Order: sequence, then C-alpha cells, then structure tokens
Amino acid sequence: MKRKKWVVSKGNKELATSAAQKFGIDPIAAMIATSRGFDDIDSIGEFFDENSALGLDPLSIKDMDKAAARVNAALDSFEMICVFGDYDADGVTATALLYSYLESRGANVIRYVPDRIKEGYGLNKEAIKKLADCGVKLIVTVDNGVSCVEETKYAYSLGMQVIITDHHKTGDILPECEAVVDPHRPDCPSKFKEMSGVGVAFKLVCAIEGSDEDELLDEFAELIAIGTIGDVVSLTGENRIMVRRGVRNMTQSPGIGVASLLESSGYGGKKISSSSASFTLCPRINAAGRMGTADKALDLLLCDDAETGGYLAEEINELNILRQKTENDIFNKAVAIVESNPEISSGRILVVDDEDWHQGVIGIVAAKLTERYGKPSIVISRNGENAKGSARSIEGFSIFDAIESTSSLLTHYGGHTLAAGIGIKSADIPAFRKAINEYAAGREIPFAEINIDCKLRLSSVDKDLLGALEALEPFGSGNPQPLFGLFDVTVEEISGVLNGKHTRLIVSKNGSRLNAVYFNMPDSRFPFEVKDTVDLAVNVEENYYNGETRVSVIVRGIRPSVTDEEKVLYSIGLYNKFLFGSKITSDEAAKLIPERETQVEVFKSIKANPLKDGYCEQLCVRLGDDGEKLASYMVCVDIMREMGLIKSNDNGALYVPENPKKVNLENSEIMRKLRNIKR
Repeated sequence: MKRKKWVVSKGNKELATSAAQKFGIDPIAAMIATSRGFDDIDSIGEFFDENSALGLDPLSIKDMDKAAARVNAALDSFEMICVFGDYDADGVTATALLYSYLESRGANVIRYVPDRIKEGYGLNKEAIKKLADCGVKLIVTVDNGVSCVEETKYAYSLGMQVIITDHHKTGDILPECEAVVDPHRPDCPSKFKEMSGVGVAFKLVCAIEGSDEDELLDEFAELIAIGTIGDVVSLTGENRIMVRRGVRNMTQSPGIGVASLLESSGYGGKKISSSSASFTLCPRINAAGRMGTADKALDLLLCDDAETGGYLAEEINELNILRQKTENDIFNKAVAIVESNPEISSGRILVVDDEDWHQGVIGIVAAKLTERYGKPSIVISRNGENAKGSARSIEGFSIFDAIESTSSLLTHYGGHTLAAGIGIKSADIPAFRKAINEYAAGREIPFAEINIDCKLRLSSVDKDLLGALEALEPFGSGNPQPLFGLFDVTVEEISGVLNGKHTRLIVSKNGSRLNAVYFNMPDSRFPFEVKDTVDLAVNVEENYYNGETRVSVIVRGIRPSVTDEEKVLYSIGLYNKFLFGSKITSDEAAKLIPERETQVEVFKSIKANPLKDGYCEQLCVRLGDDGEKLASYMVCVDIMREMGLIKSNDNGALYVPENPKKVNLENSEIMRKLRNIKR
C-alpha cells in the first residue's frame, strides 16, 4: 500500500452558512463548494442553480462561422459529407451527434471511425483515399484532426475539402482547410476552453441550425453527457450544465441505444448519475473501440429499433467483459513483474513490458499501476522487434517531459503532462527504463495526494447526506465526488469480500459504528489490525438494493491516526532519496541507520506478527513511534531482507522464516554504505 499525502481542505463556514440560508442549500453541500474555491455567494448560487442556461455563443469560437457556412453550403448542394470521428466515448458520441443531426437535415452523409489498432488515432491517408473513392467532397472531423497537417493536404490533393473540429491542444502549425474549430487555438477568443470533442460538435450543430441552443440541448444532451464524462474534461461551466441535463434525460427518457446499454449492464430502470454513467456506459462504449470495432457502439447510439439495440448492447457488453478480463490479466502480470524485480520496483518510474499485451488496455493498466504504487508508470507491449507503450503520471510530475528526455531511444511519442504514448524498438526497452529513471532521479516526484473535502462524524453518514451530495452532481473532473475524512476511528472488524478480493471494515467512534468497503484491497494484504485507530478517506454513495435505498461507504484511503503526517512524509522522502541514489548528508545518513535497539524491536515485531503488504508505517503503530523513526525502520527492513533474516510471501507480507541464521547486520552492504556516508 503506497503512502499518499493527505490534504484537508479548509472551507468557509460563514459563507457556507449564508449561502445555505439564501439558496436553501444543504449546509454540507455549501461547505464543500467553499472548499473547492467558490468564494462569493453569487458564484455558489450559480453553481447550484439547476435551471442555468447555456451562455457561450457558438460563433465566439474561432472559425465556427466558416464551418457552419461551409456545412450549410454542402447541405444545399447535396455534396457527400463524411463525419470522421474517433474510437473512444467522446469521439463516438461526437460522431453520432453530428451524423444524426445532418441526416435529420436530409444530408448526403456517411460516417467513418478508424480502427484503433490498424489505423490509429485521427485522419490517415488510407482512409482519406477510401472516402475520396466513395465520392466524399467534405470531411468534417470530430474529436480529432488538429494535428493532421499532412493528412489534410492529402485530402485536398484528392479534390476534397476539410473542416476540423477538435478540442485538443494545437501544435505550432494548423492544418490548412476550410475551418479549424478548436477552443485551444491561441487566437480563439472563446472564454470557455474545457470543452469535449462532443461539446465542440454540439456547438457546430447550434451554429449550423442558428436556433435556440436549449432546444437542441434536450435532443442531444445524453450523447453530450456520455462523451464529456468519458473524456474526463472539467465538469464546470457549460459542461456542468450539459452533463446535468444529459444525466437527467438518461434517467427519465433515455434513447433506445442508451436504454439498451443500461439494461444490458444491469442499470435498466435505475436512477442514473454521472458516476454510474462513468462506470457503466463510458467503459462499454470504449470497450467496443478497444476490443473490437467502435462502429458497434456507434451503431448502437444511432439505432432506432429496440430489438437491434438489445442485440448490439449485448455484443458490446461481452466486449466489455473481455476488456475487463484482458485488463485484469495484464495488470496482475504487471504487478508480478514489479514485485519480483527489485530493479523495476525500486525505480522512481515503473516501466514494465511483455510480449503482445493488448494495446487497447495498456493505458488503463498504467493508470492502475500508478494508483497502486503512487508512481508514474509506463506499460509497454512488445510485438517482435517493435513495441508500443502507454504512460500515466501523478499531479506535479510531467511524464511527457520525462519521455521527451529519452526521445533518442524512441521511434515516436506524444501526449501531455499526465498521460502519453510511445513507440520504441523492443531491444531498446532496458536502455529506456534506465534513461527515464536517471531523468527522474534528478527531479522531485511529489507524493500522490488524497484531497479531503471536509471532516465528518460517523453519525453524519446517513441518507440525509445523500441529498446533500445529489445537489453537487454531476461529478467528474473539476468537480470530483466529495471525499470525506473520518478521523480517529477504531477498527472493530475486518473481513474479506468476494473470496477476499475486497476488504470490509466496521469502524467505531463515540458510540457510532459504520460499515465500509475497501475495493481491490484483498483482506490478505490489508495492513491494519483490529483495535487500530485509523483515519479513513471515504466516498459516500447511494445504493439501491431490493427496492431500498442504502448508504454505501467506500474507502479510498487509510492511514494510522497516531503518526504525524509531516514526519512520515519526510521519512519516506529521505528513504527514497537514499534508495534512488541521490546524494545524502552525514546527518541524513545518521537518521537512516537503524541502531541496535531498533533492529531488535523490528525483528521481534515482525517475528510475532508478519507485516502485511510490507507496510512499514505499521511498525510505527506497533512500536509507539509517531513517524520520527520510520526511515530507519524501512532501512532496517531492507537490511534484514538483504541478510535473509526476513522474507516476503506471495501476498507481499514480511515474515521471519523458521530458524533464521544468526547474522551481523553490520556486514550488510546497505549498512556499510550508510556508515561510510555518516563518517
């Protein structure tokens, strides 16, 4: 279990109270709003106003007028138009939105979504040639195209014209075409930049139609909501308004495609939230593009026949099951590689590779590794001589910059601060692993953070709290699901769920008891013990079961209550500094060296009770330390492992083997190195 930095937000109680009284808002909801940066009463009122209207003029986006005029001209002359999309949830919904609108206008329109594995992202020359041969005169991209300079030139060489609609960062050179509609253009005056690809496509429809946006929003809101949630853009401003409307429509009167997908995923007839959409609808639409063809998802969203919708939804659901299995298999293999290879596990950036890992899911696996280990992670799939990789990082460390520093070893790369992709020769992977970790060794990688919105008493976790949370919906990037802190609670019971895959806890404080579940934390690895006093970071969710609404408490983080956060983080930072080969001072070496008394205490503690998941902070709890000695405890464990005094089992638990040999820890290479530095 990787340690994270806990950050507890400080809300404005006075402002929250005033806002709650003025707007009839639940006080907890108002308090959370103030903790998230709403610092005046009017902005709080606007945030909670369920009747907020769209206010961004589509024509305020650069080139939108040109794009709308060109599409209208194509409609008038019945030119063949191709909506060229992308294979993820944002791209598929954007394609469905623009295609269905143009079809309703009687357009001569087709749609094209490239194959993720065979064609890759964005316009490609082979696809462009196919479209030209079909008689296409105008290509309109959605959720892609802003970087396709050469491909756009090629389209024009074949007698076609192109309109780009995109929402990604632009390069130094824009494609030369009829219009480039992207709010991230440096010369775009639009005030709202955080649009999804489907959001930009919707604005194009509004500009083409020239009518009231609110009427059009009702027609397309569920597509906009799915794409916007799926692309993890900020759910603020207009995105919040559009997603809130879409989520409401999905609950009240979903379209045939969405209704079929909800039914196949077990959500038919249930109340939908942004959270449920994010883990039911979006992954399934993405799975079609990852594991098969995105055309299946597009066909589903466009279908108007319930029988066809049900058939397609079941197919997509099967693809999602395959995606989950493939993802889990690769993740488990990746974890085994990390935990069995000290060279990899000790790296500041985890780089794991294997032959023929499915490229459609390695990005998800990289994200899960980063979440598990609190480190930037790169997962590489080898295919003979060539390989492709996907990277994920943590806030405060640019994985793109790290990858760029190794560009001489790569065939291609791209991405941004928190996520990137690479191409590399398989033979160069070891050199790449070494080079990128050398880059990271000279830079500070911050702790991944757990951001607590506010503290709660156990007695406050009830159905009334669910009402407060509903007012804050929709949740997503920029407006995450609130994370509550339950501090100084006592662990009463620990049990496994689903054959030990998850851990269920019962905690108590001041006479109140609470059930909570820690998903994907096997009880065999859960490092705390009954009677420990801990702090929990939890989400509180609504759960329907047998027709009854219940409160579910989901654990997102846990730490000992008795340790001092500042001392613990300093100790871990000092330990990592030594581990990764950075220069340390004589005084720092002294803090790392475990004295004889510490060695005895650590050995006896682990002999009496194995240290689950190798979680050394638990030694602080057992030995009555507030974190001051944590660095020396961690070094002591490493020394004892080096000398064979303690070992690790398949679950990562540290234990003392039977009849351990007597050894002198001063003979350890780690100890010798530290003693030399201290002198």
